[in-house]
Amino acid sequence: MMDMSDARRSSSAAAVDARRLARALGVFACALTLAGLAGCAIAPGQTMGVRGDNDYVQLVPITPQLVTTQQAVAAAPVIPPALLDYHPQSYQIGPGDTLYITVWDHPELTSPAGSQQEGSANGRLVRPDGTLYYPYIGQMKVAGMTIEQARQALASKLAHWIKDPMVDISVANYASQHVVLEGALVKSGAQSLTTVPMTLGEAIANAGVDNQNANLSDVVLTRGDQTYHLDMSGYAGKGGPASKIYLQGGDRVLVPYNDRQKVYVMGEVTRPQALRFKTSDITLTQAIGDAGGFNEVTSQGMIYVVRGAFDKNGHQTQRPTVYELDLKSPTAFALADGFDVKPGDVVFASAAGVTRWNRFLSQLLPLTSALSAAASSNYYINTTK
Repeated sequence: MMDMSDARRSSSAAAVDARRLARALGVFACALTLAGLAGCAIAPGQTMGVRGDNDYVQLVPITPQLVTTQQAVAAAPVIPPALLDYHPQSYQIGPGDTLYITVWDHPELTSPAGSQQEGSANGRLVRPDGTLYYPYIGQMKVAGMTIEQARQALASKLAHWIKDPMVDISVANYASQHVVLEGALVKSGAQSLTTVPMTLGEAIANAGVDNQNANLSDVVLTRGDQTYHLDMSGYAGKGGPASKIYLQGGDRVLVPYNDRQKVYVMGEVTRPQALRFKTSDITLTQAIGDAGGFNEVTSQGMIYVVRGAFDKNGHQTQRPTVYELDLKSPTAFALADGFDVKPGDVVFASAAGVTRWNRFLSQLLPLTSALSAAASSNYYINTTK
């Protein structure tokens, strides 16, 4: 059995151990504090430590020269000559169209169903073989004719029965020629072509763009065996690229979804998130603004754009680049507003050194408190024995 002298010696040793541990923890904390004040070099957390070129990435400062070069490369959208050279001719009648034929002074021919009926009830449907039936004439082929050609042909045939017939023809229902629009649209489906030529911009406007999900930078136009990829970001603007492209019957237009066209904004911003591309370009200022701007408390003001180069299988195709910009200066925002980010880019806002240090201490202090509590508990246990 331990006598009183042994207990006192054990208690004294435990107290010494507790004091030594406390001093060690204090020295450790002081050392970490000094290191943190010297630059927070050992503080963990999200930061960008790339300096200069290395074997894996290339660090490129965002400068006025870089922005000018980027803008020069990003030329205006190029429209294939085959699309620009196409200009629609006069509308040609086709199977499915309904014609309203007026023969002046002959209501029995103009409105055989009665003048009280709607115009469509007195229309003449062009059959699948391209013909229609008309009194006194019988079967008459009109498919492939313009409205003026059909009017002249009908008047010529009626001249055998009516003296100097005055004939007028209009299309009551257009159904022979149409284009199909699909993808990220409010109202996809077929749109009929009429006597008024339709441009790509008008067709997209008629369908309505799903602004949240559409990728207008890669609209796909299929015409026959040819497929064209078009940047229609400015399609709504007067004189934009879509207003110069006329559609023809059988065209298919696909407005793709933008779920795979994203730029990732991370780090010390208010709302880290993935931003979808609605147009062909998003500037660095827009990306930061859409994420709520910098976190005024924690951010350092340094921004990095990480641009990798990987194929669909994740294989690196070229050397990734990290673009760097110090946004502490207001003039730097002019550069950010001229620098375009691309799909797949990662925009990273770096944390301030004190922010990383505070986060490190928030993880360290619970550990030191636990060690101190364990040492104190050991001391009191030994002294009570």
